[in-house]
Amino acid sequence: MIPHTAHMSTDLVRDLDQHLASIRSAPRETGRLELIVQRPHEDERVLVPEGVLHPASGLIGDRWVRHRSRSTPDGSPDPAVQLTLISTRVLAAIEPDQSRWPLAGDQLYVDFDLSVEHLPVGARVAIGEAEAEVSAQPHTGCSKFSVRFGSDALRWINSPTGRELRMRGVNCRIIRGGTVRVGDAISKR
Repeated sequence: MIPHTAHMSTDLVRDLDQHLASIRSAPRETGRLELIVQRPHEDERVLVPEGVLHPASGLIGDRWVRHRSRSTPDGSPDPAVQLTLISTRVLAAIEPDQSRWPLAGDQLYVDFDLSVEHLPVGARVAIGEAEAEVSAQPHTGCSKFSVRFGSDALRWINSPTGRELRMRGVNCRIIRGGTVRVGDAISKR
């Protein structure tokens, strides 16, 4: 089990902006899938070397398909938030301990440019055998993120620059299902 306690060194808090150049220089043509994380139950994380993305079920083994949504009329899972991608460059800036990265709560951890300018709403990305479409639903940090990574990290990712670069990540819906594996390429369609 990954501990949920937040810890950030004073230097990291003070110097988060020094990481912006690295985040902005993330690959735009072809990036890499670094981690796949299933969330079988609330606050539970399982790292897997490969996963199956399904247009109706999301990441197989993930709780999204069982999650009740306040944004759909019948409470069914919201396809706009079916899959979340987060930048490993952002995580490296806020959390040097890679074993804690899955606490972010996303399913796919990528070294790829997730910025609004590079991936506008409706843009499609190919990941392994699958394809996903960027949703209009913004992915923003919440109190859980603050507890796990600190309030300074939350303020930083939710800043105007953080939102422009989608430092909290991006919501997607799965357009074409398929297997994804750690190490797979990710690219814009």
